[in-house]
Amino acid sequence: MSVNLVRSKICPSQDEWIAAAKSDPSAENIGMYLTHTGVVRKTAKSKVRSGEEGTRPVSGMHFAYDEAKVEDAISEALALPGIYYIRVWLNSGELELGDTIMQVLIGGDIRPRVVDCLQHLVGCIKNECVVEEEKYE
Repeated sequence: MSVNLVRSKICPSQDEWIAAAKSDPSAENIGMYLTHTGVVRKTAKSKVRSGEEGTRPVSGMHFAYDEAKVEDAISEALALPGIYYIRVWLNSGELELGDTIMQVLIGGDIRPRVVDCLQHLVGCIKNECVVEEEKYE
């Protein structure tokens, strides 16, 4: 099993991530890789999630994370049945529209487990490990 929190300010290449995952010793157990790329969008979270009207457009965001909590979340997700490979990259600081917030790669044996793990891990990171402060126009 492989786990990796990438510590870099530069957004990694998903092609390179997939190539590295396929050469990892865990690859022989993996039948699916699934990726998530979160991006700063113009529509406020409150409008997208709650349908709140009258929200101002987003012009950027401040993004920070607790590294220890993220590592714990990754370890917890890696313990799920059928999950063999996880790689996570998180941005930080002042982000602009279109900037990548996070990338996540999950490798596991079958689609339902990989989809569930991605949903679980991204939800945990977003709800328990990060601080997002939207900036408005």
